[in-house]
Amino acid sequence: MVFKALVVDIDGTITNYDRTLNLDVAKRFRELRVPVILSTGNPLCYVHAVARLIGISGIVIAENGGVVSTGFDSPSIIADGMEECEGAYELLSRYFDLVKLDASYRKTEVVLRRGMDVSELRRMVADNGMDVEIIDTGYAVHIKNRKMNKGTGLHTVAELLGIDPSDFLAIGDSCNDAEMMQEAGLGIAVANADDEARGAASMITQASYGEGTLEAIEYAVSNGLLE
Repeated sequence: MVFKALVVDIDGTITNYDRTLNLDVAKRFRELRVPVILSTGNPLCYVHAVARLIGISGIVIAENGGVVSTGFDSPSIIADGMEECEGAYELLSRYFDLVKLDASYRKTEVVLRRGMDVSELRRMVADNGMDVEIIDTGYAVHIKNRKMNKGTGLHTVAELLGIDPSDFLAIGDSCNDAEMMQEAGLGIAVANADDEARGAASMITQASYGEGTLEAIEYAVSNGLLE
């Protein structure tokens, strides 16, 4: 089959080791004949800026599926769940020294600086019956709604584009990319991917970071999977 769109994570996937954008990936995106959708745990303003500078679609997935933009200057689809996330943060902050990141920009999740024992955070919210999920992407710790992820965001984007999630090729590197890769027609993890992302992928590149994404794209194009 030929995939009708590409959905791809940002940090660790189209960046280099130092988190700078891989410019060869950006150039390759513009050469593709299919829509390229960025999907990230970052807030919408960040991902819109990246998409604008690369020169690709303003339809993006932000906040791990919590926010789906319908375009650069169009309304966004925002999920519920922030109240529960804030409640979990208030509880956890009584026992841990937590530092919020991007708090003024977040609409659906609470994001924390890394450095604490995430398993302890998870245990505490579970013991208190809180229906939230805590994930560590390797860049930040996210307190999010369990029903919201990049896979649900992909379904929303697919509806906007009038295609199916299986029409997407997905590329990622972290645990928060797992659902997205499972819902897509083909999931590819770059070599630096964590165990959860690797387990969700159908293929793992030999190269890491942005070079791995270039490898994945060239594999797909050379095998007639992407145009």
